[in-house]
Amino acid sequence: SAKRERGESGGRESAGQLEEPDPLFLPWDRFSAWLHCICVVGFDLELGQAVEVSERHLSDCKTSICYLSFPDSNSGCLGDTQFCFRFRQAAVRKSSLGCFLDHCDRDAPVCLKRDQGHFYGYVYFRQVRDKSLKRGYFQKSLVLISKLPYVTFFHSLLKLIAPEYFEKQEPCLEAACNDIDRWPAPCPGKILTLPIMGVVMKVNCPFFSPPCLPCHDSLVSIVLPTIHEVDLFRCFYPVFFHIQMLWELVLLGEALVVMAPSPAESSDTVLALVSCISPLRYCSDFRPYFTIHDSEFKEYTTRTQAPPSVILGVTNPFFAKTLQHWPHIIRIGDMKQTGEMAKHMKVKKLKNLKTLDSKPGVYSAYKPFLNKDEDIIKQLQKGVHQKRPSAAQNAILRRYFLELTQSFIIPLERYVASLMPLQKSISPWKSPPQLRLFNQEEFMKTLEKAGPQLTSRLKGDWIGLYRQFLKSPNFDGWFRNRRKEMMQKLEALHLEALCDELRVQQHTEVETVDLVLKLKDKLIQAEREQLPVRTGTLAKLQAHIEYVILSLPEDLQGILHKPSTP
Repeated sequence: SAKRERGESGGRESAGQLEEPDPLFLPWDRFSAWLHCICVVGFDLELGQAVEVSERHLSDCKTSICYLSFPDSNSGCLGDTQFCFRFRQAAVRKSSLGCFLDHCDRDAPVCLKRDQGHFYGYVYFRQVRDKSLKRGYFQKSLVLISKLPYVTFFHSLLKLIAPEYFEKQEPCLEAACNDIDRWPAPCPGKILTLPIMGVVMKVNCPFFSPPCLPCHDSLVSIVLPTIHEVDLFRCFYPVFFHIQMLWELVLLGEALVVMAPSPAESSDTVLALVSCISPLRYCSDFRPYFTIHDSEFKEYTTRTQAPPSVILGVTNPFFAKTLQHWPHIIRIGDMKQTGEMAKHMKVKKLKNLKTLDSKPGVYSAYKPFLNKDEDIIKQLQKGVHQKRPSAAQNAILRRYFLELTQSFIIPLERYVASLMPLQKSISPWKSPPQLRLFNQEEFMKTLEKAGPQLTSRLKGDWIGLYRQFLKSPNFDGWFRNRRKEMMQKLEALHLEALCDELRVQQHTEVETVDLVLKLKDKLIQAEREQLPVRTGTLAKLQAHIEYVILSLPEDLQGILHKPSTP
């Protein structure tokens, strides 16, 4: 395998303005902010799938990448196919950019945060007839490995790099890597201009929903209004009569398997399922494309225990038998055949799923908590009959899911906010007060007057849905995150209380020394944990502490100028 060593970033200039090297960044730091590595996987008659070229090191994940980068043989993917996969990271290692990327991640919406325990693989697979080869086919994949869930962006990037690579081979790949190593980091709230392979991509890294990107620059060749969203309507089209039930299953973290004819349809559908509860983060595992070679294959297919909270996307017919004990199975047909309207089918019983050739549909014994929303179905059906543009259908469905999730989560947000102590209870002379504990029954009582009925017209057993949700990994992940944010807010308020006390009040030498020591410890904590304090507060506080220290006797100054213990 040809390995590219670290070197000077440079090489071929692309159209547009590349960032000049920054002394704060090491070689390949900028590349690492976007990608872990780029590799090429080919088919060897003796070895099977094998990594042929690797741009950056991938020793910790080579086997997983090899098996996940090719469609199953039964998929019959001729021509060019794009899909993505996700796999566990063997060992978590901090890069030299770690703190900077953590800071960028803090401000990113949950759907755009780096995946701390997994890698994403974005694949451009080409299979074409070639009589000069023993197998009779040219089969090769160009794969981008990243911690970023930017599916739309990386698929667009591959459309630029892969065709040129298949034609010109390695020099083209190295030039692309040099371009990427001069990109600015993907920080939220910025519109980035990214030169690559002689063209310029303009992308938005949003705080929340992306605005429309104007394009007045003649050098900009490609404008991406979104970097991560898949086409929900296209993905759910084969089963869109059941979208509300699927939303409940994903919300509750139920075990789901998507059986599809190709990795492209499998991965798109799994990503659509995960994103349908946005802005809530899906906290369980999900695998857009899962194969029998995955390291978690035995763990996820065992019959000795209940199926885990995970969403799997599969294409191998073997899974029809291996996973037939799973409680919820979605069978997706060929998404290219969208001429006819999807038929209104009832949810099928699991015993009717015999093989992967079974008819498309949802196979489950699940009974939804909420009554079916017929309005959204009629609205989408009307759009199909009137040949409404796919982008408009997608926007309608995305807004529906967003409003449904927000109606569900707002009562929880309101109740959790009430667990925060009153600001007047925060004293500079005491430790920050504790948050009140989450009380399930107390929360349930709040739903009578401040439940989802305030924002949603849907009827049904909302109480039952909440009780089930409170047992799910999604609630656990959401509450842990909210609790962490609130604890940091308490620490920030306590820091400000200490600051006010030092600035306003007159104190004895002993009290002043005590306050200064507390504040120095708080400053270390604020920088380490990135507490949500006002811009400039820490710098002003540091200056004020220095002023107070200089007003003390010299012996105390010497003590207080010693570094604090973290």
